[in-house]
Amino acid sequence: MSMLAGATLWVSAFFGTGAAAAQAADVPAEFGTDWHDPVTAAPPVDRPHTTSCQVTLADAQFRDFTPYRGAYTPPQGCGDRWSKVVLRLDGKVKGRQYDRLGYLHVGGVEILRTSTPEPSPDGIEWHVEKDVTRYSDTFRSPQDVEMLIGNVVDDTYTGVIDVHATLTFYAGRPAERTPDRVLTLADTPDGTTLTTPRNSERIVAEVYATGSGGGCEEFWYLTVADPASYSCKADHGPYREVQVKVDGQLAGIAAPFPNVWTGGWSNPFLWYVIPAPHAFDVRPIEYDLTPFAGLLDDGRPHRVEVSVVGVPAGQSGWSAPVNVLVWQDAHRAHVTGALTADKATDIANSSTYTPGSENRVNTEAGHRLTVSGYLDTSHGRVTTTVTRTLANTSVHRWADGENTDGVDATWSDDQTVSVGGHGPARTTRTHRTYTMNGATTVGTDNRLRTVLTLGDRASAVELRDGRRTAWSRFDDTYSGDAAYTMNVPRDQRHAVGTSSERYRLYGSDGCYDRSLTTVQGVLTQDRRLC
Repeated sequence: MSMLAGATLWVSAFFGTGAAAAQAADVPAEFGTDWHDPVTAAPPVDRPHTTSCQVTLADAQFRDFTPYRGAYTPPQGCGDRWSKVVLRLDGKVKGRQYDRLGYLHVGGVEILRTSTPEPSPDGIEWHVEKDVTRYSDTFRSPQDVEMLIGNVVDDTYTGVIDVHATLTFYAGRPAERTPDRVLTLADTPDGTTLTTPRNSERIVAEVYATGSGGGCEEFWYLTVADPASYSCKADHGPYREVQVKVDGQLAGIAAPFPNVWTGGWSNPFLWYVIPAPHAFDVRPIEYDLTPFAGLLDDGRPHRVEVSVVGVPAGQSGWSAPVNVLVWQDAHRAHVTGALTADKATDIANSSTYTPGSENRVNTEAGHRLTVSGYLDTSHGRVTTTVTRTLANTSVHRWADGENTDGVDATWSDDQTVSVGGHGPARTTRTHRTYTMNGATTVGTDNRLRTVLTLGDRASAVELRDGRRTAWSRFDDTYSGDAAYTMNVPRDQRHAVGTSSERYRLYGSDGCYDRSLTTVQGVLTQDRRLC
């Protein structure tokens, strides 16, 4: 995978009908009964100019919590090795409906975790594309398909979610070697276990971690500890960390992305056209577990646990499905090795409450983990060392009654993976930063206003024997400002709102730069600068 793709972790694109539109001629004074279909500034998936074959995964309407179940058959006419595999989801909904969360599984492998836009009375359509080439091993044989977007349809919430999902296969060799196996965890009486091939030489876990809708963990970054007088509580405040353990040993740590769904922050008018980053295609967290391959390659099942640090005991609200990607040594049936280091600092987590007319919680937290191990492969001894450092700072302010509620938060997630042995030493350094800065205020006239900026940024560099061979920088920034009158019929809300997004991706592979602006649901600007 290129450094540009790596920095954005398999970027996908969502785009609405007419997304290439330029300046809009007429902008209404407020939101009406219809608005532009959802659109984001993210790039579309590049498609090769080779023979292609398409397979339908699902045609479904979601009215309740009944999953769609079907069958997948590999494509005919494109071989069993593909240069790219692209998932596309086309959806439509109209009427009134909340944002809903969903998933798509093929052979038990999660290939998409998604949420939905909230519709206009007249109806909207949206589309999601995702590069799913990494799951090619799953697609080479017939599989069961399961999809669910849990929904409620009644006299009030009338929106039926209609989706069509396909895979398009492009013949040819992929740009980089895809995993030889794609595994899921097995449920056993002792928990979840993983059994890898005995010649595994690289192992990567991906976790689709989301704070689910409907409870305080959807807004985990706002939770506070006692004695703070706020409605969403957590024992130690807002710090969250997604951990992976192998046989009880800490194997990976990560900062979760602060996903905001399209009803988030009590203000759907922020998101009707431009959703928050990753709202329609949740990005999995990746963990390089190669240092543990010497332990995992013994042919036995090993206990693998995923947990979210900071969630109050006994409280639900997080989903964390796991796929495990494995690359095998083609010239050796059994690879041996050992874990040589597994060192973590104590989690630093300080959350200080200051009461007043404006209540305040200041949080500073962080954690560091280094794991190292070696494998004796067919091409010599290879040592892999993974170091990951997390940090979080936030200031949460709210007034009595929470009629003003705001946060200014930053999360950083830095990772260095060093591989040494036969051939040049390879090092990949990735620095990720997530930001959230905004507030919701309810005035004496019952007008609710939300002003919010979200940032997703990353930089990556690849070194061979200390020399830079590839680099990338990525910045996806969303800003919105929307207001409406609460507790009145829909046609009396007098809602107004602006939103914008700029998505920039620069590096040794080239550049991409696109910005969007909307006013009252009308797309007023779509600029491409690369």
